[in-house]
Amino acid sequence: MAPGHVAYGMRASFGTSHITPEHVIAWERGTHVPDASELTALAGALWCQPGELMGRPRTLLEHRIARGVSAEDVARATGLTLAAYLSMEDAGLWTGDKRQSVKLGEALGLPPRDFIAITRLEEELARLLTEAVSTRWQAHIRDIAKLVSMDRRDLKGPLAAMHQEYQGLMAATLSRAGGTTASGEDGRRYIEDIVDHFWPRLPGSS
Repeated sequence: MAPGHVAYGMRASFGTSHITPEHVIAWERGTHVPDASELTALAGALWCQPGELMGRPRTLLEHRIARGVSAEDVARATGLTLAAYLSMEDAGLWTGDKRQSVKLGEALGLPPRDFIAITRLEEELARLLTEAVSTRWQAHIRDIAKLVSMDRRDLKGPLAAMHQEYQGLMAATLSRAGGTTASGEDGRRYIEDIVDHFWPRLPGSS
């Protein structure tokens, strides 16, 4: 399809009367980015889903658009007024409670990593993972599974491996008598990046 055909399809079927071939060319070249309504219309004109035209969604708005869910449907699913939900979306800050967060994850089909990022629970996840690798990981698997909405069986391998890694770093630190590495430095760095160590170990992660 030529840019003119795409622009015509958007104007004729999706009410975006302001769109011209020049808009489409600018999007193709990356000099401009379509807004939410334009992206939805563009996807419709190209017979695809909005998510197929996007990179990895990051914000609440991008996740909703990528999945083709209306703001009204998300608000209804989470028990929020439309105005309250749109305010969060505009601010890029989800402030719903735990029950509403779970409903948000279900409404948008958010994978665990995206769910934690959108609902701003990374700090809590980091705390639980730190306790898991530094003490008995078995004692924390239930809370971690609940937080990331995963089956505990899928977390046994990742948590056991991370525990072994961290304990190995600490054991090496203790045996490095007179070494040049500061005591506990490797372990400290591991804890600082513990969430990044966690995600790649989950089933289905690349």
